[in-house]
Amino acid sequence: MVETDEMLENRIGEMTRKTNELGIPLMIVIEGPPASGKSRLSNALYMALDAKYTDFMATRPPRDIDLRYPFLQRYWNHLPKNGDINIHFRSWYAQYIEYKTNNVQENVRVDYGEIKKDIDHFEQTLMNNGYEIIKFYVHTTDEVRDRHIEKLRANPVLKWKAEEFAERLDKIDYENEMKQFLNEPTGCPWTVIDFEDKGGAINTLYSTIIERLEKRVKKEENAKTPEVDGEFTKNYEPEFFNFDFKKEKIKKKEYKEILPELQSRMREIQFQLYEKKMPLVIVYEGMDAAGKGGNIKRIRESLDPTGYTVNATGAPSDIELARHYLWRFAIDTPRSGHIGFFDRSWYGRVLVERIEGFATNTEWKQAYEEINNFEKSLYNSGAIIVKFFLSLDKDEQLERFNDRQDDADKQWKLTDEDWRNREKWDLYVQAGEDMVRETNTEHAPWHVIAGNNKKYARITALRKVIEACEARLGK
Repeated sequence: MVETDEMLENRIGEMTRKTNELGIPLMIVIEGPPASGKSRLSNALYMALDAKYTDFMATRPPRDIDLRYPFLQRYWNHLPKNGDINIHFRSWYAQYIEYKTNNVQENVRVDYGEIKKDIDHFEQTLMNNGYEIIKFYVHTTDEVRDRHIEKLRANPVLKWKAEEFAERLDKIDYENEMKQFLNEPTGCPWTVIDFEDKGGAINTLYSTIIERLEKRVKKEENAKTPEVDGEFTKNYEPEFFNFDFKKEKIKKKEYKEILPELQSRMREIQFQLYEKKMPLVIVYEGMDAAGKGGNIKRIRESLDPTGYTVNATGAPSDIELARHYLWRFAIDTPRSGHIGFFDRSWYGRVLVERIEGFATNTEWKQAYEEINNFEKSLYNSGAIIVKFFLSLDKDEQLERFNDRQDDADKQWKLTDEDWRNREKWDLYVQAGEDMVRETNTEHAPWHVIAGNNKKYARITALRKVIEACEARLGK
C-alpha cells in the first residue's frame, strides 16, 4: 500500500517522539539552489514535527560578527540538545560556497580544501557522539526553476524575492560546488530529491527520515552495555612526566628581572594579534595544585582586559551534559584578535572522564582524533594554539595541599575531590601521558613543564606563548 502524506506525517511524528524520549539529537540538512523548492519542502517538514523540541535554522550570508569567529562557530553554538531536532535550511555547505565564491579570508587562513575537511570532521565527530544527521539536496530542472521565478516576478508583493533568486544564481556557482560534495564518499550520505513532482518530493523526504530513524531506534534498543574500565596498565612507568625537578628552577632575583620584560612583550603581542585579527587559544592541564591559575595570572597580568577571557572549567552542568562534550568549549573560543585562556579544557574527556568512568572506552579513545580535528578547525580559521601540561611530583603536591589546608585564605582552593584525585595519581599520570602522546600536533603542540618551582613554570610558559605568537606574526 502506498502511504499518503498524512500517513507519513503521523509516522514521522511517532518516530521523532521516540528519538526525543531516547535522547537522540537529530539534525536535518536541506540544501538546494535558489528557487528549487526547498522552502516548501522545509516548511512541510517543520509543520510535521513537534514545535516543542524542533528549531528551524536558516543560514544567511555571513555578517561582520560571523567573520570574527571560526568557520563552524555558529553551528557549534546552535547544536540541538539530546532529543531535540534542528532543521538546517541551508547549512555549513551553503556557508562554505558563500565564503569560497566571495574569497572570504577574515577567518579562513588556509586553502578551502582544509575547510572541506573540517566540515567532514565536524559531522563525523557529532555522529560518533550520538547525533543523527540526515542530509537532503533538492534538485529541479532549469525550466521548472525559471517558471517559479517568473511566477514570483509577476506578483508585486514577491517580486523582490524573484530578483534576489536571480541575483544569487548569477553570482554564486552553487550547483557545481555542491556537486563536489554530493559525489564525494562520506560517512553521512546525501539523499537527492527531485522537486519537479512536489508530492513525490515530500514522500521521499518523509520516507527517508522515517527509515533512518527506525534503524537508529532499533540500534539503541539493541545496544550492549559499553566498557568503562579506562584500560589502564598496572605498574605504569612514566615516560616524560618524571622530571629531575631540582634542576628545573629559577632564582627569585632572576625571576623578578625577567618577568616584567616578558609581560611587557606579551602586551605588545596582544595588540599585534588584534591588529592582525589572529585569535590565541592557551590551554592549561596538569596535576591538582600544579600552579595553573598562578601561571595564567602572570601571562595576563599586563594585558588589556577587554581583549581576553579566562574560561575556568568545572564539572559540566545539566545543560552542558545534554549536548556534545565539545559544545561548551566551542562556544567560548575567542573571536579574531582576542585571547582565550582555558584553565582545564576539552581534554577532560580523556583525563577525568576516562579515569572516573564517565566516558566509555570507545568514547575516550575516539576523542583523541575528535579533539585533534577540533583544534585543526580552529587553526584553519586563523587561531594560534598553545597547550601546557604542568607536572609536579607527588611530595610537592602533598606539601601544597597541606599549605592550603593550614592557610585560612587558601582553604577554599582545596576540596575533598582534590584528595580523592590524589589517590588516583598513577591513573592520572598514565592518562595524561597518553593524552600528550596522542594529541601533540604541529598546529597545536603540547609543552610539558616541570611545576615544582612555580617561578620557573611561569617564565617557561610565558616564553613559549611569546615564541608561538612571534612565529605566526612573523609569517
